[in-house]
Amino acid sequence: VQLQASGGGLVQAGGSLKLSCAASGRASSSFTTYGMGWFRQAPGKEREFVGAITWYVVGKLYYADSVKGRFTISRDNAKNTVYLQMSSLKPEDTAAYYCATKRYLGDHDNLTSAATYNYWGQGTQVTVSS
Repeated sequence: VQLQASGGGLVQAGGSLKLSCAASGRASSSFTTYGMGWFRQAPGKEREFVGAITWYVVGKLYYADSVKGRFTISRDNAKNTVYLQMSSLKPEDTAAYYCATKRYLGDHDNLTSAATYNYWGQGTQVTVSS
């Protein structure tokens, strides 16, 4: 599985950005059993969970408390692409953002832990100026 993240950039505080993560390397139908997560890592800090979505017909969504109400994850099954719409951005949102994917094992599966993901995209830098 290959992941291609894009959409990062420089934005002023209060602004918006939309990140994309395109998945390839599997048949589209097989991605329905996968979960996709977004993580971020600022300089000198550990990688942290941002949000996640499952590919199921009725996708489940998970968000970190720090981004709830500001960030929205969505998906386009036909394109095998997941999006991270970021609004009301703050300087503390500045980080390299990574998408990752794994087989989703069901309700007991932890989509918030980076250690459980098998495939990672390259980071895309988001810088929020004050």
